[in-house]
Amino acid sequence: MNFELTKEQEMTRKMVRDFAESVIKPRTIEIDQKAEFPEDIFDELGKLGLLGIPFPEEYGGSGGDTLMYAIAVEEIGRVCGSTGLSYAAAVSLGASPIYYFGTEEQKQKFLVPLASGKGLGSFGLTEPNAGSDAGGTETTAELVGDEYVINGEKCFITNASFAKTITVTAVTGKDEKGKKIISALIVPTDAEGLTIRSAYDKMGVRGSDTAEIILEDVRVPKENLLGDPEKGFKQFLYTLDGGRISIAALGLGIAQAAYEKALAYAKERKQFGKPISKFQAIQFKLADMAMEVELARNMVYKAAWLKDQNKPFTKESAFAKLYATETAFRASNQAIQIHGGYGYMREYEVERYLRDAKLLEIGEGTSEIQRLVIARQLGC
Repeated sequence: MNFELTKEQEMTRKMVRDFAESVIKPRTIEIDQKAEFPEDIFDELGKLGLLGIPFPEEYGGSGGDTLMYAIAVEEIGRVCGSTGLSYAAAVSLGASPIYYFGTEEQKQKFLVPLASGKGLGSFGLTEPNAGSDAGGTETTAELVGDEYVINGEKCFITNASFAKTITVTAVTGKDEKGKKIISALIVPTDAEGLTIRSAYDKMGVRGSDTAEIILEDVRVPKENLLGDPEKGFKQFLYTLDGGRISIAALGLGIAQAAYEKALAYAKERKQFGKPISKFQAIQFKLADMAMEVELARNMVYKAAWLKDQNKPFTKESAFAKLYATETAFRASNQAIQIHGGYGYMREYEVERYLRDAKLLEIGEGTSEIQRLVIARQLGC
């Protein structure tokens, strides 16, 4: 089994790391403190082709693969969880559903601008009464003539305030058993009746835009229906499977950053006349962190590889998302402990890692939902 990255994947890692270190890192603390979405950074990400990594060149993409994209998320997340989350959401949730399920016309009209970096996409799934129970969607879309009329509310939607389009899930009818038919529709953000407001004061990933969406008689052409109207639920489950790989990669990046900070500090900080890295209690913490980060990386990369090989990856993406995000939280918590009182201070950054990592155990399916997904894949 060959664990080496390809030349193209290594080049992507170097390019993204160089950009993250030189452009994003100097502003990371400010992004968190001011809770401002770094729109100019995303303009640069677009120009570098990073918003289109996993999409074919014919649709404005870079012609890369899922593993290459996961590496990019990891490297951005290593310096800024906020930027990493918005980047992951823009690609995995904003653009990918259109690539997976869109018609050729939809891809040319809606995907090309997103993949070529000329705009951001968003994915409107979560509602006040439909979180882990996505099947509880209450937003409706009624076909009236040649248009769908959409009414409902979405919450906790990443990038919505800065997006060109939002792919919205809505109930379009019921099957013969009386079960809701949930479809997906592409909604331009300048549509009449669409209100987007970002009023959340968040614990972490504060520079990533999180918005509430109100849809009041929003009309879109019936051509904006995405994929099979009868399989909308399955479509966004597949979308979430892919999205979990990117959130796992983000957790991996934060865990790597926490480990690196802790290791560097332990070698510098002296107590009782020697660096604290010489004390077994600290060594054990660092050893566990290093091991868990490496195991998380193997899981993330394997899930991405399986997806690229068109093999089943639902179980493995849940493995990766669950383990990598919980590793991020544990590593960040231990990094604070190793820093002692300094770890509680913002200037040392490790407290931000913990705040950012916590969301990853919630978004894209909570840790509890991941365990349910895994159990079902085991046939339980």
